Formats: sequence, structure tokens, C-alpha cells
Amino acid sequence: MKLGVLSAILRELSFEEVIDFAAENGYAAAEIMCWPVGKAERRYAGVTHIDVNKLDDGQAARIQSYCAENGVEIATLGYYPNPLDPDPEKRAVYIDHIKNVIAGAKKLGVKNVGTFIGRDKNKSVDENFQAFEEIWPDIIRFAEKNDVRVCIENCPMYFSQDEWPGGNNLASSPALWRRMFATIDSGCFGLAYDPSHLVWQGMDYIKPLYDFRDKIFYVHLKDAKVFKDKIDEYGILTPPLTFHTPKLPGLGDIDWVKFISALRDVRYDGYACLEVEDKSFEDTLEDRKNAVRICKRFFDLYFI
Repeated sequence: MKLGVLSAILRELSFEEVIDFAAENGYAAAEIMCWPVGKAERRYAGVTHIDVNKLDDGQAARIQSYCAENGVEIATLGYYPNPLDPDPEKRAVYIDHIKNVIAGAKKLGVKNVGTFIGRDKNKSVDENFQAFEEIWPDIIRFAEKNDVRVCIENCPMYFSQDEWPGGNNLASSPALWRRMFATIDSGCFGLAYDPSHLVWQGMDYIKPLYDFRDKIFYVHLKDAKVFKDKIDEYGILTPPLTFHTPKLPGLGDIDWVKFISALRDVRYDGYACLEVEDKSFEDTLEDRKNAVRICKRFFDLYFI
């Protein structure tokens, strides 16, 4: 396994500065955000460290050279919109850019692209699967042609009232993953596995590592802390941020010894990238940099 960091938390930095910071702090890789240039729609979105819409062969070569010189690999290109958005114009924009990111990955020699399936939050699971069956086979065929793996993060994208009632990402549970992979059987279609989202849903975050060992293409390292007293007060039908909060690895409820052990058991040898979404470390850029430094020391126990 190779330890990396997501570039989203370092939004003020240039691509080169992200790579420099990763190298200086002993990270072997980075997930590089590739949102279209423009205003962010939500926290951690809208970060552009590589603009794939302007990526030509010369720029790709310079990026590859810079990474090689600094000993930091690009683990994944990241772009996490809602390709099943109920607005057809937005949906088309998101799908088109996912394909641009896939093409950019091919040009850069990057194997993975991280994204969401998406979801119409006001429709049922079955209704969303109808849209999934219409939209996603074409995206995966495009990925196959470019020899790039699409890694779907398992975040439900249901945190606050504006994402009620169904959330904005269909790929939230093992039952739904099985249905996705039964519909699209492709070696270029798998998971970006984030254990924290299973924790706050009250689910086993270890067993799926064994059940889906062949579909775990990429791993996000993020923790979550669930407050039982909040569940007792509000119940589980309240917006999830009412009863939990994302945390740095080691500061939440995940047993990282068991998690890393399971990854070793299934012979996972890909990238595992730190995702910082802990509000206790977000006041300044320096706070976020310190979070990345702290987590490197924490994961030094498990990564050589």
C-alpha cells in the first residue's frame, strides 16, 4: 500500500505546492482534485489542482516529470458531482466532465478516477437505478477504452437538510454495490472505499473489505465519531450531522488496527489517501497542514 493525501483540503495551494508539501511530509501519493474551474457548490468541492479541460501533452509531461522528481505519485484524479441530478442540463455537464477527467487520467498515465454515482434525492432507489442503467454503462465503456478505472466513493451524500430525503449518491451500502456491479460487470468499475461512511450509518466497515476485495480499487482514510446521546435525543431519522462528525483518523470510532489488518489480509496493494474533513482542524490553512502532518505520524505505524 502507498499512503497519500487528498488535495481538496489544500485548496489554496497550486498543484506544484501540493506535491511539494506531500513530499516534504513523507507522503508517497496524492489524489488530485480536477473540478471544473469555477465556484464550489459545497464544502471540499470546486477544487482544481489540474484543469483537465486545458491539459495538453506538454502539460501532462511536465506534471509527470514534476511528480517523478519529487517522488510523489498521482493516486487518483478526483471529481465528485451528481451525475444523476434531476436537472438534465446539470446532469449533462457532470457526465461530460467525468469523461474529461477520465481522458485526462489516460493522458497522465493515472490509473484511477474517483467520483460518485449520483442520485435524485427525491426518487426511490429503484427509480434511481433506472437512471443508473441509462447513464453509467456509457461512462464505463468510455473508461474501458481509456484503460482507466472508475472508483465510486461510498458516501451517501446525505448530511444536511438540503440533501434530504435520499441523499445525492446511490452507492451507499453493500446491497447497492452488489446491484451496481451486477448491472455493470467491468474491470474498470469499482469502489473508492471510505470506512467512515459505514460507521455513521451503523454498519460493519470491516466485512465489506473481504466481500468486495476484487472491487476495492482505492481507499480513503477518514474517521467518524458518532454521539450516542445525540441519537438518543434525535433518533436516526434526523440529518446525520446531528449525531456524528467527521474526524481525523485515530480521533473517531474506527479501529484502524483491524481496518489495516483486513486490507493486508485481502492483499490490497493500492493507494490509501488521507481525507481531512475534521472541523477541529479547518480554521486556517496551517491547521489543515498540521492535520496532514499529524496523520502521517499516526499512519507511520502501518505504512512502511
